[in-house]
Order: sequence, then structure tokens, then C-alpha cells
Amino acid sequence: MTLEQLRIFLAVAENSHVTRAAEQLHLTQSSVSAAIAALEGRHAVKLFNRIGRGIELTEAGRLFMPEARAVLEKAGEAARLLKDLSGAPAGHLLLHASQTVASYWLPSRLMRYRERYPQVELSMSVGNTRAATDAVLAGQADLAVVEGRVDQPALSVTRVGEDRLVLVVGRRHRWTKGQGLSPADLLQTAWIHREQGSGTRAALEEELRRLGIAPAALDVALELPSNEAVIAAVEAGTSAAVLSFRAVEAHLAQGRLRMPDFPMPTRPFFLLLHRERHVTRAMRAMIEILGEAAEPAQR
Repeated sequence: MTLEQLRIFLAVAENSHVTRAAEQLHLTQSSVSAAIAALEGRHAVKLFNRIGRGIELTEAGRLFMPEARAVLEKAGEAARLLKDLSGAPAGHLLLHASQTVASYWLPSRLMRYRERYPQVELSMSVGNTRAATDAVLAGQADLAVVEGRVDQPALSVTRVGEDRLVLVVGRRHRWTKGQGLSPADLLQTAWIHREQGSGTRAALEEELRRLGIAPAALDVALELPSNEAVIAAVEAGTSAAVLSFRAVEAHLAQGRLRMPDFPMPTRPFFLLLHRERHVTRAMRAMIEILGEAAEPAQR
């Protein structure tokens, strides 16, 4: 069994098609078919069923797929380790960030990194805190920066910054007069929430519980998957939302959103990395930049 055979097997399994797998791998169709046949023949097991022009995994193929993926990931990690030992930060750095971090906090730091280490290829994926955590656990990201609290024994969690949450409403809401609000007032309006798994959502629910309010007691009109979608919904209606000040600052300045007098807490940004994976030079350089001159929350 070779790493190339495993790579071809996974490509065919993920595409459910030999020709598409061959195109993805820049190989001929015959060489892909031969690699699969050699793998099946060497171990006397059928990994795929050929049905007409299509192809599908057998039960054996489905069981083998996560093992093949794990072997390739481990081989890739070993290759990165050897390359990293040879000199200055280089190679490919995979980052995952939750939405607020990716949109408003991380870009300037990525530019600083790029200026110092142009030989490192940077890739960044964006999702919520849960998705970022899962990516680091699965080896699909080297590092992640999130705004939600993470409790995973396998991960190292380091505070690298902070943010301020604010309560916002649209111009048609009755809370636009600047009046002070009490915790009980929060139950008297409809709400637009970020989705479950979002750090913003988790921080809001933590603050509600601290105030003695069950999160389920709020009248939730909509749950939306991005800051931008929540902002648009709040601007268009008479609901309230809690979001990062960074996300709503321009909308407040333009008068499209209003900020009632209700104090909200700051929240930390956390850097995540896997405790058992090798920390490359490229990763160490990014960790140093993320820890430089940590800025305070806006006032």
C-alpha cells in the first residue's frame, strides 16, 4: 500500500467518479483505475461498486475511508515537520477564524505576518466558533482564533485580544430615545440572534444567565448565520440584537442603527492549537504576531 494509492482512493471516494478524480489529481483515468485495482487486489477486498458509469463505496470502502484520510494527514504532518526543521518559517499555514475575528480583528495582523514572512503561504477559512474548534481538532487548521469560550482538553487556549458587545436596534424601535434599560426590559422586545455555535450567541446567553434571565425566555424572531445578516434584519425591523461593536460601528455612525443605554460585557478572543501536533516555525511566528500589542476593547 502506497501513499499515492491512498490519495487516489480518497479522491475517487470523494468524487464518486473515476474521471473527475483523475482530473482533480492531474492523472490519466487508466492510472487511477489501475491504482484502485492494485489496492483492491493486494488486499483482496472490494472498495467500490461499479454501477453503470457511476461508482460508489462498498461497506469496506466506507470503513477504510477515515483510516486512509488519517494516514495521509499524518504523512503530511511528518513532511511539514521535516521541512520546518530545515530553516526559516515557510510552507503553508492554515488558519480558521470565527466571523467577527476574521472580518474586523485579524486582517491587519495577517498583513503584518505577510510582510514579515512572504515565503509562507497563508490560507484562512471562516466559520463560527464551533466550526473553528472542530477544524483544529480534525487537523484541518493549524491555528484558529475565536471569540467564543472553548472547553476542549486536546486544545491549548490562549487569550490574544478582546472585544466589546453592544445592544443595537433599528431606527423604528421604541428604544431609540436613549433611555436606560433594565434586564426586565430585554423580555419586552423581539430579538435577532446569531446561530447556535456562534461565539456572539454564546456570549449573549452567558450574560443573560448572569442577569438571571433564561436565554429561552427571549422572543427570538430570527436566527441568522452572519453578522451582516443580523444587522440587515435589525435595520429593517423593530427587533434588537447583540453584536460586536466592531461589526456595527459604521452602521451606528451612519445612524442606521441605534445603541440603547444598556451595558454589555467585553469578551476575549482566543487562539486555539492542538496540544499534540508539532508547532512549526510558521505557526510560532503567527502566534508571536497575534500576541503583539493586544488592543483593548473599544469604549
